[in-house]
Amino acid sequence: MLYLNVEQLERCIQTLSASLSLYQAAEEGSTEQEVFRNAVVKGFELTQETAFKLLKKALKAYGHGARKLETTPIKDLLRMAAVHGLMTLDEVERWFAYRDNRNNTAHDYGEGFAHETLRLIPAFLEDVRHLAGVLKHRLGQDAGD
Repeated sequence: MLYLNVEQLERCIQTLSASLSLYQAAEEGSTEQEVFRNAVVKGFELTQETAFKLLKKALKAYGHGARKLETTPIKDLLRMAAVHGLMTLDEVERWFAYRDNRNNTAHDYGEGFAHETLRLIPAFLEDVRHLAGVLKHRLGQDAGD
């Protein structure tokens, strides 16, 4: 049986959550707040990438080939996760929005984009925590319990 270690994803979640708290606590419009905003945006990107790597590993446990998974678009991976009960269809729809936002980071680091990303973070944190829990329960440390 495949064993997934979700510790790195949990660490990314913890860091993203802390960055968001520091951003929210910083003085409005300050350089400090901008630094924390940048940390939130980068943390959002890293947390997604870590989650997608784990999803690919998890999907191997359901018979999907590694080579095929490497070339499968992210949105298709998310759909496959729903087929195997790793996510709900509602979660997949929200992850589509997270992914679309993430793809925009390469093109737009403006104020409007940052605020849109910040608006998504609380729901994203909830969804990624849930995904980490499902992966841990199904294929991680909790799977043998």
